[in-house]
Amino acid sequence: MRIGVVSDIHCNAPALKRAINLMGNVDEIFCLGDSIFEYRFSNEVVEILKASGAHVIQGNHEEAFFSPAGVRARAAPGIDNNLADWLAAQPLRKQLKLDGIDFHLCHSTPWEPRGAYIIPEHPKLSEFGKTNADVVLYGHTHRQVVKKINGTLVVNPGSTGDARDMTNGRRLSYAIINTNPVDAHIIDFDLV
Repeated sequence: MRIGVVSDIHCNAPALKRAINLMGNVDEIFCLGDSIFEYRFSNEVVEILKASGAHVIQGNHEEAFFSPAGVRARAAPGIDNNLADWLAAQPLRKQLKLDGIDFHLCHSTPWEPRGAYIIPEHPKLSEFGKTNADVVLYGHTHRQVVKKINGTLVVNPGSTGDARDMTNGRRLSYAIINTNPVDAHIIDFDLV
């Protein structure tokens, strides 16, 4: 099985389209949250994710948008309420078993409270290896990670829509996960 992984799209529909095109044939798509940006909603991004059958979780931007603080943002003209309702129904974390592999999808951390920025150099990165999953996928930091910790493959694809990672020249990125054998590759890309 071949799985495409995107995260932190931040309303950048052209980047999401490019990433999906570059992935080629994949069996599944995972989105690790922050498909929208602050109090802006993108019908186009959410429609692409929904139409592709992606496994989507919410990030901190979705949490803010759908919180009481986002009431005015949700009333903005042009928002497709069906798409907003679909995104609001997505979980904060998701556990899946595909092709015999246990996946844990989270935006920031697999533990509570959510929201910590666990960059590749952070000592708490080792905590990701304490889950019961074969593969833990997270976003939030916009920093790429592919690391085996206590037998668990930990992957952060970086950002598909808002490049901030200086280690890859601030390029957009996504990941490809293969299940047999289990491995991950991060692909950097540009919008041209």
